[in-house]
Amino acid sequence: MNTQLVAFNTLLFKEIKRILRIWPQTLLPPVITMTLYFVIFGQMIGSRVGEMGGFDYMQFIVPGLIMMSVITNSYSNVVSSFFGTKFHGSVDELLVSPISKHAILLGYIGGGVFRGLAIALIVSSVALLFTHLFIANLAVMLLTILGTSVLFSLGGFINAVFARSFDDISIVPSFILTPLTYLGGVFYSLDNLSPFWQQLSLLNPIVYMVNAFRYGVLGHSDVNVVHSLLVILVFCVVFYGVAFKILLDGKRIRIS
Repeated sequence: MNTQLVAFNTLLFKEIKRILRIWPQTLLPPVITMTLYFVIFGQMIGSRVGEMGGFDYMQFIVPGLIMMSVITNSYSNVVSSFFGTKFHGSVDELLVSPISKHAILLGYIGGGVFRGLAIALIVSSVALLFTHLFIANLAVMLLTILGTSVLFSLGGFINAVFARSFDDISIVPSFILTPLTYLGGVFYSLDNLSPFWQQLSLLNPIVYMVNAFRYGVLGHSDVNVVHSLLVILVFCVVFYGVAFKILLDGKRIRIS
């Protein structure tokens, strides 16, 4: 077997084992959080909101909540795992080994994607206890969830490289990811906004991810689905290039 493939598989299996070993920290909390969203926003508030986008409010928000869980968990898995490797100094072993930078990067991304998809599957199963879901377009749904998970895994890797302390890895989720996610059309349709705020929302990349996934599940989207998939692809390519470059340079990998 190719040496780089062995290295990639080793890193990927290490990440998967870590996720499963500490499942009360990696898999359980997101499920509890999303269940509270279903109860509070879907049932209590949703019963007063009525329909949105032609669907029951609970149905409307479920795809967005699934994407929210994918985004946060893909990101947090890679940022915490790679920064932990830096913090304990074991990153030096990776850098001096004959493993290619692509294999290292893909191994960590694979771990983030595994956790993101695992959470999506669990949250979707819980959602079925509250509402009825169906798949309108399987290809769009899979492309969106995979692309989004890869993108935010790359984002977590970049954050981990530049972080110098554990406090640094919480800055981006707190001040960037959370606001963009809540303003990404998870809980509302863009049609409910004024023209000014609709145009401003189109600058938020998470809007495209949420709506593309909602189209895959419900067949409804506030934005062009092809444009949404292109946005995800472009961001993935750019983020991969940035992540690979800083990994190749190696200037900020070690904590000085």
